Amino acid sequence: MKYRRLGKYGMRVSEVSLGAWTTYGASVDDQKAHEIIHKALELGVNFIDNADVYATGKAEQVVGEALAGDTYDRKNLVLSSKVFWPMTENPNDSGLSRKHIMDSIYGTLERYDQDYLDIYYCHRFDWKTPLRETIETMDDLISEGLIRYWGTSVWSAANIERAMGIAKEIGAKPPAVEQPRYNMLDRYIELEVMESAKYHGIGITPWSPLQYGILTGKYNDGIPEGSRLDKNERFQDNLTDEVLEKVTKLTEIAEDLGITMSQLALAWILRRDEISSVITGATKISHIESNVGASEVDLSDDTLQQIEEILDNKPQFHSVYRPALADRS
Repeated sequence: MKYRRLGKYGMRVSEVSLGAWTTYGASVDDQKAHEIIHKALELGVNFIDNADVYATGKAEQVVGEALAGDTYDRKNLVLSSKVFWPMTENPNDSGLSRKHIMDSIYGTLERYDQDYLDIYYCHRFDWKTPLRETIETMDDLISEGLIRYWGTSVWSAANIERAMGIAKEIGAKPPAVEQPRYNMLDRYIELEVMESAKYHGIGITPWSPLQYGILTGKYNDGIPEGSRLDKNERFQDNLTDEVLEKVTKLTEIAEDLGITMSQLALAWILRRDEISSVITGATKISHIESNVGASEVDLSDDTLQQIEEILDNKPQFHSVYRPALADRS
């Protein structure tokens, strides 16, 4: 496993990390989740990503249980979580207000059974709360030793720039990392977010690097029974004939290189120096074993050119922002 700094900051994270979204505390039973987490750590993964809203807190609990005991030294782990989405119907149990952030961090730490987080992400931008209030609260959490760094997730470049400006103005710690969606089929961050992050030395830790499993190649011949797309019809809109044609051609490149399609897709993301770590999901030990292998894959310029010709896609703004934007009222 190779490791990269979190942007300009000193903390190093594994190039391939493990995420808990849609899996732990939900579709994967707890014992299997523990086994996958243990295997990931054994293979050199040091960064585990989570959020309070994942399985309504159960994902944090499952990861905490997997790390319990004296087997793992806390200082060797990078643990994250996120705050923003509602956990209950209580009017104060959502967003990025001081109250919600302060209440949420204690719930997260209790479920994790930890004293602090290494990274605490703002899980979307909050249009209802003054940005200065959010930044001051995150700075206080750092001062109190409850978190080491704070970050953003699916924020626009404009809002990241606003955060950097306000943090500088008030002498607060700025965001150290952005967690956007980014993969071969979804390149919107190349428009502005990546440039903004690079300028400010902000790390990037993308989620959904395999586009709901489509970039593993397992849907090339149809949707297998029991697969994510089979269980979640809302994701099937991403599986168009054009996408399948591209993934089929990309799979041929992967086979020629002697690697899996997943490894090709992850290595393609890691080609960019702006990326600190790519967050992968795993419902089987074989998944994390394959994903970790991407850290050892170096794609040649010729291969990258072939991939670019197959993708033939330009970055575009899209509805990934819409849920938070719709909540401005």
